[in-house]
Amino acid sequence: MSAKEARIPSGGSIAERSSMHASPLGARLEAIDWERIGAELDEFGAATTGVLLTPEECARIASRYEEEEGFRSRVVMSRHGFGRGEYKYFAYPLPGLITELRSGLYPPLAEIANRWETAFGRTGDFPQDHASYLERCRAGGQTRPTPLLLRYEAGDYNCLHQDLYGAFAFPLQVAFLLSAPGDDFTGGEFVLTEQRPRMQSRAEVVSLRQGEGVIFAVNQRPLQGGRGVYRVSMRHGVSRLRSGRRFTLGIIFHDAA
Repeated sequence: MSAKEARIPSGGSIAERSSMHASPLGARLEAIDWERIGAELDEFGAATTGVLLTPEECARIASRYEEEEGFRSRVVMSRHGFGRGEYKYFAYPLPGLITELRSGLYPPLAEIANRWETAFGRTGDFPQDHASYLERCRAGGQTRPTPLLLRYEAGDYNCLHQDLYGAFAFPLQVAFLLSAPGDDFTGGEFVLTEQRPRMQSRAEVVSLRQGEGVIFAVNQRPLQGGRGVYRVSMRHGVSRLRSGRRFTLGIIFHDAA
């Protein structure tokens, strides 16, 4: 691993953090209805953010896929039985917009994550800022960045899976659709499945607009039942792309070992 890959950004100065919240993206992040999102995550394990990224921001991120610099690895899904398509993991330092998304989305999601941990009977001790959580990952040997850029062509798909990269795993993550459904591609829906104790699996298809994100459970979420809280196992994937090309930005809050 190179020093460039291992470099984890700090939380930044007060001026830098204030600048982030004053940015156009920062204002959009602050306008998110977290009460609604929390309720939908509790009930369904997934919730949409509304459109957060402009078409120009989406195009700028997607265009980076053809670049070599700025990424730490490339994965061809068919070589590993993951499906069809490919993705690249960003290297540190991350692009500014991705850092802003990661840092800005984390605090309200940490509140939900801590509430879920408490429901499971565990100590909810996720720190309130992302830089502190990354320090915890780094202390545990997880230093490789996990935000990724995915590309699907016609016929490609992503098998149901969970993004767990080590002992530290933040229980929520976000996927942003960078392409325009209907114009850039058809098919390729985001799919979630949940397995409740002693019940058949339930599937949910999430339709996204360009620039919209879906927040979802990485591994398990709590579900209040008649006999207490149950652990519901979640998996996610992407259905077969019928035509065109589809780009997705994945925001994962824990780093990899």
